[in-house]
Amino acid sequence: MKERVRCAWANSTPDYVAYHDDEWGTPLHGVNAMYERLCLESFQSGLSWITILRKRENFRAAFAGFDPKLVAEFTDADRDRLMADAGIVRNKAKINAAIHNANAVAELDVPLDELLWSFAPRRHRRPRSMGEVPAVTDESKAMAKELKRRGFVFLGPTTCYALMQATGIVDDHIAACWRAKSK
Repeated sequence: MKERVRCAWANSTPDYVAYHDDEWGTPLHGVNAMYERLCLESFQSGLSWITILRKRENFRAAFAGFDPKLVAEFTDADRDRLMADAGIVRNKAKINAAIHNANAVAELDVPLDELLWSFAPRRHRRPRSMGEVPAVTDESKAMAKELKRRGFVFLGPTTCYALMQATGIVDDHIAACWRAKSK
């Protein structure tokens, strides 16, 4: 059987293959699902995505299934519990951001997924190679600015663009990738 052609980053580990083939670039909706991805992309900042991907189930357990209503109620004892949890990334600023952002989700006047999807580009050209994939776009800059205005933290334009890619708001599967051809 012929091996599937994938985006170059996806071939290095079985974890990446599964993530690429089953999730990355697939349109995602739902407040909890988008809050999870928002948090995981923030935790990834400065780290390899494989680190986050391999700790994902631990993150889900530690952050109440990424239900922002529950995370918004986390106390100082929860912060201490998270800082002691070797199964997640124990970064105080990132933990505090996840809790802070859960409160920001609660303050929104629209569902989180609706807000994030409002930054989908009208047109998006499929990249021919990974070298054509941007790290930041005008839309990700606008998303970061709006999230900051609404009280979110730890979400700059690069993190927002990674979020857009992960949740299918943009589809950056390269032209030769089987996922691009399956759509």
